[in-house]
Amino acid sequence: MKRVFSGIQPSGDIHLGNYLGAIRNWVLLLDQYDCIFCIVDYHAQTIPYDPQAMPRRVMNAAVANMAAGIDPKRCRLFVQSHVKEVTELAWILGCVTPLGDLERMTQFKSKTQEHQLGSNLGLLAYPVLMAADILLYKAELVPVGDDQIQHLELAREICRKFDSTFGPVFPEPQPLLTKTSRVMGIDGKTKMSKSLNNTIGLLETEEQVWSKLKVAVTDENRKRRTDPGNPLVCNVFTIHQGFTQDSQIAQIDKECRSAGIGCVDCKKILARNLEAVMAPMRERARHLESPPDEVRQILDEGASACREIAVRVMDEVRVATGLRDARRQQ
Repeated sequence: MKRVFSGIQPSGDIHLGNYLGAIRNWVLLLDQYDCIFCIVDYHAQTIPYDPQAMPRRVMNAAVANMAAGIDPKRCRLFVQSHVKEVTELAWILGCVTPLGDLERMTQFKSKTQEHQLGSNLGLLAYPVLMAADILLYKAELVPVGDDQIQHLELAREICRKFDSTFGPVFPEPQPLLTKTSRVMGIDGKTKMSKSLNNTIGLLETEEQVWSKLKVAVTDENRKRRTDPGNPLVCNVFTIHQGFTQDSQIAQIDKECRSAGIGCVDCKKILARNLEAVMAPMRERARHLESPPDEVRQILDEGASACREIAVRVMDEVRVATGLRDARRQQ
C-alpha cells in the first residue's frame, strides 16, 4: 500500500475544525493506505507556549485522535520529537531551500502578524520541518486542506531540489485533497483556531458545547426571527454539513430562507447532532485516560516503528550528501 503521512499540532484541545479538516478524513484512509500520523510538538513551539503544559497537550491530542477513530492497530501514531532524525533531515533540507520561498509563505506572514513575533526562525522554517516530516518516512501521499496546499507544494519543490542535487532518495509526495469546507470559529469571521479561542472542543461536554453554540454568530443580516436568512453565509450551517444528514440539511436550508426556522432552533438541531457524534468519543476518551499508561505505550511503539524507518532513510541521506562514506556502509 502507498504510505500516507500527516500531523496535528498539540496546541490546545482538539476541536471540530481539526476533526472535520483532518481526523475524520484520516480515519477513512486507515484500511486503504500505510498510514503514519504524528503529533507535531516541534511545530507547536513556533509560537509562545507554556512548556509545563506541553506534555498534557500531547497526551490530550493522542487521546482525542484515538477517541475519534484513529486506531493504532491499523496505523502508526507517534510524537514528532520522539524520532530525533527529523531535525537532522530538516537541517539538511534547509540547506537546499531558498530563503525567498520561505518568506513568501502566506502562513508565515499571517502567524507573524497574529502573534507579533517579528522574525522567528522556527516559524520561518516551519515548511522545511514539515517537508522533513513527510520525506523522512518516504510518504507518497499527504492529506491536506486548502490551507496547507502551499506548504506541501514547497515540500515537493524541496524534494525535487534535494534529489536533483544529491541523487534520487525521496519519492515526490502527492496531495490527497480533503473534501471539507473551511470551518470558521464561533465568531463566524476567522478560521476555528485554538490561539484565537473561538473553537468547540471535540471532547467538550454537551453543556460546554451549547454554551458556545448559543452565542455563535450566524447570518448577521438576519436581525429578527421573522427575517429570512441566507445559509450560505452562516457558519452554523457550514458545521451542520459535517454532522447532519443531507435530508435534514436540505430542510434547514429551505426553512432558514423562508424564516420557517430561527437561528436558535437551527443551533439546537446542530447541538443534538453534535452530541450524537461526540458522546461516544468522550466515552472512549474516558477509558483511554484511565490509566494513561496505555496511551504512552502506544505512542512509544509508534515512535519505535517510525524510528526504524527514519534510521534507514537517514543512512541513505548521509551517504547521498557526503556526510558518510558509502564504502563504510558495506
